[in-house]
Formats: sequence, C-alpha cells, structure tokens
Amino acid sequence: MTVAISTEPTPLTSNEDGVVLVGNTRVTLDIVVAAFLEGATAEEIVEQYPSLQLADVYSVIAYYLRRKTEVDAYLKIRQERAAQVRQENERRFNPIGIRDRLMARLDNQRQS
Repeated sequence: MTVAISTEPTPLTSNEDGVVLVGNTRVTLDIVVAAFLEGATAEEIVEQYPSLQLADVYSVIAYYLRRKTEVDAYLKIRQERAAQVRQENERRFNPIGIRDRLMARLDNQRQS
C-alpha cells in the first residue's frame, strides 16, 4: 500500500480586522500560541476550545514553530494594539469609582 503524500493548507484565515483565526472558528492564533507556550498540549488546547479540531491545532503549532519570528512579530503588534485600545477606553471611560457610580445608579433604579 502506498501513502499518498499531499500538502494541506494551514487552517488560518484573517478576518476583516486582520485578526488571524484558526479553522472555521473565532479562536485566534494568539490564543493557540499562548496556550502552547504555557505548556498546553494540542489535546489540552482542544479541551479548552472545543470548537477547534485537533488536527488544526497541530497544524497551527507546526506553522508557529516553522515561522516563529514572523508569528512573534504579529503577536507583538497585536499586544501593542490591545494596549492602545485599553488606554483609549480607560481615557474615555474612567474606571476610578466605577463601582460606586454603578451602585448609585442601581440604588436610584430601586427607589424609582
């Protein structure tokens, strides 16, 4: 018996915001790589994110290992952008005293 050798595309797609997703899911490349770097096996990653296919996770891990510099640069840009968004949100919506404001609003609703 002969094994047919073929190459399969890596199950990664980029959405309209440039975020790389795994397979036909909303799980990001960031999540899979972070879990892998924290020591999770492909099986454990699938347990945490059941929408993922085991073969896809193995493929994504192999992609990361083959293109580590590229993927790390992408992840760094994503982390920087997340920090920018967090700072913008904190500037727009001051988190200091939020609990007190929410509790006051709840009290006002209860009294009405």
